[in-house]
Amino acid sequence: MANVSQETMMFKRNREKTPVEQTIREVCEALKEKGYNPKDQLVGYLLSGDPTYITSYKDARNKLRQYERYELVEALLDSYLTSLQ
Repeated sequence: MANVSQETMMFKRNREKTPVEQTIREVCEALKEKGYNPKDQLVGYLLSGDPTYITSYKDARNKLRQYERYELVEALLDSYLTSLQ
């Protein structure tokens, strides 16, 4: 018989997330390629939480949904405030 531990094991995924800024750029590129206005579509998604504002083309919807909406707003605001300096 195998020697099995009685302790609870923790499963940890080593899934690295792409930086938020890069993800937003990739999503905007996919939206432009499909003929959408990225600003309008992102605002719609951020305000409503409805993922259908984001195209599934190039897996953009899934890429964006890796993040909570507040993380996206935080990254956008940080980028904007940095550009003011």
